[in-house]
Formats: sequence, C-alpha cells, structure tokens
Amino acid sequence: TGRDLLHHRSHPLAILKELIFKEFPTFAHYDSISPVVSTYQNFDSLGFAKDHPGRSITDTYYINQDTLLRTHTSAHQLQLLAAGKLNDSRLLRLAKNGEAAPMNERFLVAADVYRRDEIDASHYPVFHQMEGVCTFSRAEVQEHLRNRKLEGAGSRANGSESEAGQRGSVAQLSDTTEIGKDNPVQPEHTDEEAAFLAEHMKKMMNNMVVQILTKAVAAQKNTVDAASKEGQPEFPVRWIDAFFPFTSPSWEMEVLFQGEWLEICGCGVMKQKILDDAGMSDRLGWAFGFGLERLAMLLFGIPDIRLFWSTDPRFTGQFGPGRINSFKQFSRHPACIKDVSFWLPASGEFHENDLMDLVREIAGDLVEGVKLIDSFTHPKTGKSSRCYRINYCSMDRNVTNEEINAIQEQVRERIVSQLGVALR
Repeated sequence: TGRDLLHHRSHPLAILKELIFKEFPTFAHYDSISPVVSTYQNFDSLGFAKDHPGRSITDTYYINQDTLLRTHTSAHQLQLLAAGKLNDSRLLRLAKNGEAAPMNERFLVAADVYRRDEIDASHYPVFHQMEGVCTFSRAEVQEHLRNRKLEGAGSRANGSESEAGQRGSVAQLSDTTEIGKDNPVQPEHTDEEAAFLAEHMKKMMNNMVVQILTKAVAAQKNTVDAASKEGQPEFPVRWIDAFFPFTSPSWEMEVLFQGEWLEICGCGVMKQKILDDAGMSDRLGWAFGFGLERLAMLLFGIPDIRLFWSTDPRFTGQFGPGRINSFKQFSRHPACIKDVSFWLPASGEFHENDLMDLVREIAGDLVEGVKLIDSFTHPKTGKSSRCYRINYCSMDRNVTNEEINAIQEQVRERIVSQLGVALR
C-alpha cells in the first residue's frame, strides 16, 4: 500500500503489534513478508476447495491467474514451517527474534491483507492480521498428557481452566463450545491430543486478549467519562464453533463492541496435512489469525476503521510508541446521504462487492458506509431491483452538496457502464 503502517512506531497498529509480540516472547516474529503470494500459498496449501467463494474475483485481488494479494496471513503457514524444516536462511533471517524459535516451530506473522468487502465502520479493503502458529512434537504432547494424568487433572478441551483463571477480569470470557461431530477431531489425532492443543491455544489467546482489554479499560479510566463505565462488564468475549479449511476443530472469538458481536479471531487445531507437507509429520499444532484493526479499535477506542489511514494530525498526534491511550474524538463533520436504485442485469450477474469497490474507487475515504435498504422483484416482469444508501462523510473536513453530487453522478454513470444495471 506504500503506507507501511505496521512500521510507524507511533501508529496504533504498530503499537498493538509490538504489544502482541511481547505477549509471545518464545515465538519468532515476522512483520516484513511480501503481500504478493501464489494461489497455491493462499488457497491450495490450506485445503481450500476449488469452488470456494474466497477464490472468486469478487472477493480477491488477483494480479494474474496464479498470483494475488494475500487475503490472510495464513498464506504463510506452510512457507514458514517448511523454511524452518529446511533451514532456509532467506526466510528465517526476516524474523525479528529468530533465536526464540530457530526452526519456526512457533511464530507470529503481522502483515497487511487485501479483500474486496463491504463498506462500513469495521471493514476496509486493506487491513492487517496477526497469524500465530505453535507446534509440538508428538512426544511433547504425550509427555504433557502423562503429567496431567499423574496430577489427576484430566483433559479439558474447552478452556475451562483458562476461564477460571480469568474470573472477574474485564474480558468477561464465555466458552460453551464442545469438540464433537459438528466440530470434529481429525482422523490423524487422538481426542486427547486435540483436547490438549485446544486448551493450550485458548489459554494463551485468552491471556493475550485479557491483557489487551485490561489496557483498554485502564486507558478509558483516564478519560473524563470513565466514571460512568466503572463497575460494568467492560468487554464481553465469547467463543463460538466455526469452520475453516485449514483447522479442525475450529473456533472464533468475538467481542461485544458498539452493541454488536465483532469477530476478532479465527483459530483451531492445524490440519495435519499442512505439517506433513512441511516435512513435519512428527509434530502437531494450533493456529490463530487476529484482525489487528478490530483489536486496535477496542484497545484505543477508535470508532471508524478509516481513521487508521488518516494523516490528520488530530489523529496521528494522539499516539506515541508503546503508549496506550483512549482516542479522543475530534469534531465530526456532517454526513451527506445519497440513494441509488437500479434494476439488476437480466443475466442476474451482479455481486455486491463489485458495487462496493466501484464506490470506494470513486469516493475514496469520503464514503463512510454503503447499505442495502430495499430489494424488490416485480411480480409481472420478474425483474429485480436494489436500492443502496451511500453515506458520504469526511473525517477531516466538511463536504459540500455540489462535491458529493458530482461524485454521486460518477457512481450512477459507472454502475451502468461497468456493472450492467439499469437505473430506476
């Protein structure tokens, strides 16, 4: 993107990155891997089906048929595991603390990722993720299991020990998930191995999230309205079952933010085939992927994802290296709302992400949100129409009706010429 936000030490995303790195001192840390990857790295190596919607040109930014901008940091799982196995110095030297895990048996990857997506306060076509991978030799896992049996602890797959350790914390953790037929153990693993990996992963992730949210609450208490927040559960956090092609069993972690459950992480027990392909058949592992913007919105109290790209000194001047503070809103500029209605092409070939990309290409960060407000099918002709509401609102200046009218006219003209719709 040319902005390299993760290496601007005073930027909220860079501050959060370093905070997470410190929570995982025994992991190798990567933050400078190129975003250009192959379709094999991004999809095939992770077990994505050939017809998976994530492969679609409406979801992914392709450079050519075989090359794209990574859609997730998981694209580097096999690459880094294999680099550790083969002692590939070209990749290993990119680690900031490679001595912590010299064979990449444990690593974190912080990077920008790219997806064609909806337009609202928590979605942007460029965002950042933190990938975590942790592997164990089978002998290590068996030793852990033997020790637990000797201690009479038994195996707990659902993080209950971790929850117990977090009672009374600001995170308000909830986990009622179960490993079973709907979220199964892989045939290559025993139930006990999967349970150990799940508990180890959830405990580490719970600890990290509690640390981050505790810092967020501490920052809030330094603001003038903090008194009204005291004594209330600050951040309800819940685990839910999920599905990913490259983990099983799988889960998501969600945080209640601005009245809605916001997914901040997907994770699970790594598919054994990935480790096998890396030449590490004797190891088992777990992996997670956190959305850094969404965690940073919680940590710093930033309400709109567009602000991370702002160069307005009223935003950038509020943050400093290693400093956690709650974002102070500057004056909000008035919005300008425009609707656009159209009939869908007779072929039925219309994808909402194409509209989102087109609007963002024309309006840039002047567009705050695009929302479907009406859908209609004519009872006689069978033609279908859509009406979208576009909310234009600058973060740093007032916009005029004349300026927005000109942008809206471009939107109307180009949805006809590029998307094949007919205006109503």
